[in-house]
Amino acid sequence: MANKHILIVPGDGIGQEVTAVGKKVLNKIAAKYSHTFTYDDALIGHIAIEATGNPLPDESLEKMRNSDAVLFGAVGHPKYDNDPSAKVRPEQGLLKMRKELGLYANIRPIKLFDELLGASSIKPEILKGADILFFRELTGDIYFGEKGRKNNGDTAFDVAEYSRYEVERIARKAFDAAKTRRKKLCSVDKANVLETSRLWRDVVQKVALEYPDVAVEYQFVDSTAMLLIKDPTRFDVVVTANLFGDILTDEASQIAGSMGMLASASIGDGTGVYEPIHGSAHDITGKGVANPLASILSAALLLDISFGMKEESETVINAVDKVLKAGYRTRDIADSTTPADKILGTERMGEEVLKFI
Repeated sequence: MANKHILIVPGDGIGQEVTAVGKKVLNKIAAKYSHTFTYDDALIGHIAIEATGNPLPDESLEKMRNSDAVLFGAVGHPKYDNDPSAKVRPEQGLLKMRKELGLYANIRPIKLFDELLGASSIKPEILKGADILFFRELTGDIYFGEKGRKNNGDTAFDVAEYSRYEVERIARKAFDAAKTRRKKLCSVDKANVLETSRLWRDVVQKVALEYPDVAVEYQFVDSTAMLLIKDPTRFDVVVTANLFGDILTDEASQIAGSMGMLASASIGDGTGVYEPIHGSAHDITGKGVANPLASILSAALLLDISFGMKEESETVINAVDKVLKAGYRTRDIADSTTPADKILGTERMGEEVLKFI
């Protein structure tokens, strides 16, 4: 029996809808296993800008630091996408949260439920058995380097920068994970062109010497993008830089059938943040059709990684598996053979998972 304090940070768009379902799942697990989970909530993103003028208010950051884990939704709003001159943007709150909480490791499991083999655009025989764990470095690279304009605004620059210690700490987390899986690690870079990638490869090669039981391969990011589609089962653990990881994991979402199925954990040495990889999806906000399974699976990651509750985490994952086996789908993972009465909205899908828990 454990007492834990969880901060719910829904953010923008469908983040509000899916985190509400994720919280219900956490409540159900607490009741089933006699844990006590207490909750608070906080603002981030567009909704925080509207309320306070700040995409990550100090109060929100303080609550994050003082919680045992954060269940997070999404940030973003279309009004900023079409206005490159906007000085204050929702995504600034996300980047600041990662930096201030020291969330340098983003963990994204790409696990295919067999029932969704048909939901991907990739042939089932290529996909079957795919199970990849991505480690994306989260607080360095081009997102955090110096950026600006010059020559009267006609030239723009973004500096990619990495220090040895930043590569070393994410590499160790990835190697530690590989030891508990199939003992295979792929480090992805662009060392034939980029100096940051040459440092990346040098550091990973040195860390690899401490893990003689893990087989390591090195791939350029462009060939990795091709191999993910051609032969996804060849990968076990993949470790890569911030920008490459952002792009590759979105590509890999097609292995799982939909972004609506993928959870992620952002961890460092303090409070961990757990979130679906999909964005705020304003085109479907308020329609009650968003897939909550990624948020539910993020809650499972939270239970496992931050709280060490392996059995509870497996209970959630198994419940999702049973819901899919029973034929239930949200519209993003439904196909032409899915009966109309099996295509559920956000809340109904959550209710089915709760039943199986």
